[in-house]
Amino acid sequence: IRMATEEDLEAFQKEGHVAFVVGYTGETGKELVKALSLTKPFARVVLIGRRKTNVTENLGPEFEEKIVDFDRLDDHKEAFSGCDVGFNCLGTTRAKSGGKEGFIRVDHDYVMNSAELAKSSGCKRFLHVSSQGSNKNSCLLYPQTKGRVEEELQELQFDHLSIFRPGLLLCDRQERRVGERIAMCLLSPCICCCGKYSAVSTETLAAAMIRRACQPNGEVEIIDNPTIHYIAS
Repeated sequence: IRMATEEDLEAFQKEGHVAFVVGYTGETGKELVKALSLTKPFARVVLIGRRKTNVTENLGPEFEEKIVDFDRLDDHKEAFSGCDVGFNCLGTTRAKSGGKEGFIRVDHDYVMNSAELAKSSGCKRFLHVSSQGSNKNSCLLYPQTKGRVEEELQELQFDHLSIFRPGLLLCDRQERRVGERIAMCLLSPCICCCGKYSAVSTETLAAAMIRRACQPNGEVEIIDNPTIHYIAS
């Protein structure tokens, strides 16, 4: 992957693209919105969520927030109208979503419904946050669901599809999950020695997503953890 230059970003900015972001209240989504507000690559950015946050009060005039019911997303097709670039940062955990069905509903159904509506509304480029180790054939729910979504996104045939597979996400989460605290303790030596292969900050991931959005190559690309670091650099 050729790294986007500042000239690439400036040229993209002048083209007047419009983007949407789903999952903007999560840790990766927050960093992505922050980066978008600082770099301003888009003429307009639509933040699509299920509850009002007033986050746009601290952002530029190009940002707007649209509230939707993800269980009745077909009723909110207009939220995706006019957007030629889409960022998906939706994601949850089995515990937080209330079990297996809740997890699948968020990480599969909400993601795919959003992608399908975006595609039918004219979205050309879709950038999706998946996970390291995703595999539709896995016997484990998390990697299996992530792998299913990756395959189904490719079947939609966006003009450009970037699937990011980050390792352990490093962030300043206010309510850090117990599993994450344990993982951080166990993996801290590995992260210090080879962080580019095992972990990535949400800030770095957000930077990589923006750079790939500004430099599409008309392909489906699977971007692993080391490549995320490379692109963001």
